[in-house]
Parts: sequence; structure tokens; C-alpha cells
Amino acid sequence: MKRLLSIVTVLGFALSCANPALAARIPKFDHVVIIMLENHGNTSIVGNPNAPQITKFAKTYGYGAEYYGVTHPSLPNYIALTSGNNWYSNSDNPAQRFNHVNIVDQFEAHHISWKAYMQSLPSAGYDGDFAPAGAKDPLYVIRHDPFMLYRDVRRSPARRKHVVPLRQLSKDLSAGDLPQYAWISPNVCHDMHGMDGRACPYSNDAKLKRLGDEFVATWVHRIMSSKSWTKRSVIFITTDETDYDGGNKATGGWLNAYGCCDSPSVPKGAPFFPSGGMYGGGLIPLVVISGVGKPHFVSHRKYNHYAMLRTIEESWGLPFLGMAGDNINVHAMSDFFIQR
Repeated sequence: MKRLLSIVTVLGFALSCANPALAARIPKFDHVVIIMLENHGNTSIVGNPNAPQITKFAKTYGYGAEYYGVTHPSLPNYIALTSGNNWYSNSDNPAQRFNHVNIVDQFEAHHISWKAYMQSLPSAGYDGDFAPAGAKDPLYVIRHDPFMLYRDVRRSPARRKHVVPLRQLSKDLSAGDLPQYAWISPNVCHDMHGMDGRACPYSNDAKLKRLGDEFVATWVHRIMSSKSWTKRSVIFITTDETDYDGGNKATGGWLNAYGCCDSPSVPKGAPFFPSGGMYGGGLIPLVVISGVGKPHFVSHRKYNHYAMLRTIEESWGLPFLGMAGDNINVHAMSDFFIQR
């Protein structure tokens, strides 16, 4: 029996040494901040002269070189990151509503404070699909606001109060009242998406990158210099999916459909992806800023939005939602953080 126990002990030690990730842990975060940008791949931002601040953050803190969007287009990526599934959606239709357990349900059940800060949102709990309402070129679009796409958030006045205009973030930071989970969606002029109108046209991609880069730099500085920022706080900066130029008809107009980690499979003959198969969101940038993060670190492990969701849930001891619970294909991003 003693010999058997010794063999088991040695074998367990060997396995843990062979794969250090098995023993790695996610630190318990004081605050999680997500800044979600739009429609740009990793190499189109990091290293681009029009995005010097994001590039600096990527080189100074943690950078995910193999981080993917879950799928295309925008809306299902936002849903995937907040519920663990895209729920068979590959559409930006603003009329979509989702009746699934989501991260807000987890926060409410475990008494974790949260807010979603939406630039150009007219008022807290606004339930319109666009703002300004009726505008030809709206700045706020509901497809970039996953929280108001969930029925149990929309139908709850108490929960809707947590979806607020971005200007509220300045007040919360000044008061040292940043919630444990803070989601930030810039408007379409500052998230690198752009619009048809003259304010920030799609055609001027260099300007879109500069506007997005300046937005990120401004808010990262404000957050990290606020009373709320602690060593155990973390900021995730990413985009929803890779570039769109309308040119690649084989992938619905996106640069590519590369994916990993439970990206959805589309049947052959789908109009937006005729070949069928994995329909991923492409390689996108991920920057991880934290006092418990490794400096000047580049991860080459395959991750996507499900991995970010799992990382947050693991940090706070929450049950895994949807694909975030797939222990084979989806893993918490433990390599970004210093192990103690």
C-alpha cells in the first residue's frame, strides 16, 4: 500500500510539473474592468502608429497573441462573453432578446456589485435600440450593450439602474465607488467601429483607431489613478471580433473566421459562411493590466471570450456559464498572472 501511495504521489507530482497550468490559479480580483472595442484584429491595432497607447499597454503589461472572437458579427460576441454561449445567433438584429442565465444573475446571487457604463446612453436603464432615438447615425447601439438584451435585466427596474451613461464612471471613480465588475462600451465613434455619417466615417480607419486609442488611454489612466484601483484589480482591453471590410464573401465580409475554444460550428450552405464548419471571430487583441499580472508578458495559448468569462468566474468562485464550463477546450487565463 505504501509503495502504491508513493507511486501515485510521484505520478501526481510529475503530471503537475509537466503541465504547470494544471496547478495555476486565478487571483481573487478586487475589481474587473472590461473595455470593449470593435471590429479590429490584433495586428491592425497593436503596433499600429495610430494606436500608440494600446500598443504601449500591450508591451508593458500582458498581451494575448492568440486570443479570438467567438464568432461574427458583433452582438453574439457580447452575449457569449456575458452568458457563455452565442445561442445560435449570428446576427446584429437589435430586436433579439435572450432568456438565458447570464453574468448579472450570478452577480445578483453572490452579492457582487456591477455596472455597465455606456457612452452616449441617454439615461440609466434606457431601453431603446439606438440613441439618439431615430437618428440616422446613432452613437449608442444596443448590439454593443449585452445587458439590455437579456429579458431579466430589461424587465427589472432595479437591474436596469446598473446600466448607466459613461459620465457616471467619472463620479464613481471620484467617490472611490467603482463596482467589482465594470463593463465599458464606447460609442461607435470611440470603439473603432465608425458610422456612415461624417462624425467618424468607416472609410477613415486611421481616425477611428486614433479615437479608440485616445479613449482607452484616457479611461485606463483615470481608473488606475482613482481611489478604487488596487493591486488586485484588473483591466481587460479587447475587441469583439476581427476586421470587416466586406471583401471576403466566403466569411460574410470578415477578414477571416478563425476561432478556437468552442466557437460555433455553422452548417454547410449557410449564406454568410457557405463552406460551413467553425465560424470563429478571428484573432483579436487582448491586453491585461493588473498589479498581480506579469509585466511585459505575451501569452501564446489559445483563448477567446469564453476564457475571459471563465477567468472572472474562477476568480470569484462563481459557477461556470455555458461554454466557460468546458474543461477540455476552455481554460482560465492563469498564465497572465503571477503565481504565489
